[in-house]
Amino acid sequence: MNNLQLPPIDMEKEIPQLESFIKSDIDARELKRAIAVRMALEGKLYHKISKILGVTKFFVGYWKKIFKTQGIEGIKLGYKGSQGYLTERQTDVVVEWLKNKEYWNLEELVTYVEQEFGVSYKSKQSYYEELFAAANISWKKTQKINPKSDEELVKKKREEINDILFKNKAGIESGEIIVLFLDECHLLHGDLTGYVWGQSQIRIEVPITNEKDRQTYFGALNYQSKEFHIQSHPSGDGKSTVKFIKYLQNKYKNRKLILIWDGASYHKYGEFREFLLELNGDKEPENWSITCILFAPNAPQQNPVEDIWLQAKNFLRKYWYLCRSFKIVKFLERVFY
Repeated sequence: MNNLQLPPIDMEKEIPQLESFIKSDIDARELKRAIAVRMALEGKLYHKISKILGVTKFFVGYWKKIFKTQGIEGIKLGYKGSQGYLTERQTDVVVEWLKNKEYWNLEELVTYVEQEFGVSYKSKQSYYEELFAAANISWKKTQKINPKSDEELVKKKREEINDILFKNKAGIESGEIIVLFLDECHLLHGDLTGYVWGQSQIRIEVPITNEKDRQTYFGALNYQSKEFHIQSHPSGDGKSTVKFIKYLQNKYKNRKLILIWDGASYHKYGEFREFLLELNGDKEPENWSITCILFAPNAPQQNPVEDIWLQAKNFLRKYWYLCRSFKIVKFLERVFY
């Protein structure tokens, strides 16, 4: 009997690569394999992983073993020997299959075409142009605008922030001053709903047991290093805000902090205001331990953290069909960051 032991995983090298792979634009099957491996490496029991992801325990063990011996390349899909096109008859079959579905997903279409006909297009655009278009399926997106937003005020605030950054340039570059853009994200189970391919006359429904299931995340983007800090909290309020700021203080000990965020009431009043007054005391503004700057109201596009939240939510919406519970939604969100 062969007792050859597999070499141990280099955690410092392999895990970051795995997490980067999960965040990339990958096939749903690759995502499921990668998540199963990531959860297994965290020490989660196989039967719990299989229940969350809807796979067998063998699946988890198999892909963990593959990852340990072959790394990321081992869990990627391989299309060796597949055809590069569909025949006219095969195209008609795929189009009919698309028309009879209630929702559309690119990864599912790729899987169907490859498994049924052994065909894999080199470009995703081919699926859009040759198959979705033939089935008269289009992608639509609405544009949002806040009528309360004041463009002049936004411009004025932008100039004010740039002026403060310029005046503190030396301290920021030396690391004596840390500039952080902050925002909170309230993740709801209902955030899984997004855009899919579908015919305009058909309503696409996503099964969600409780749309009010929620988790609040506080995020801070380091202006200089681009490092992103995140913490989960029960809710967005003064108490949670103070805890998150203390976490940032501990992260950047003996450094002055400049916080740039929106004008939420708990950013200006209550427990956080009391915390700030006690911290800065009677010092002159240039000697404050923490300086807070507010963005212009009703204009979230000013804050780069909003883009990070959007990327995470788009990641979840893309793979909504894997999220069988809010627990896995939160897990995927944590993996993304």
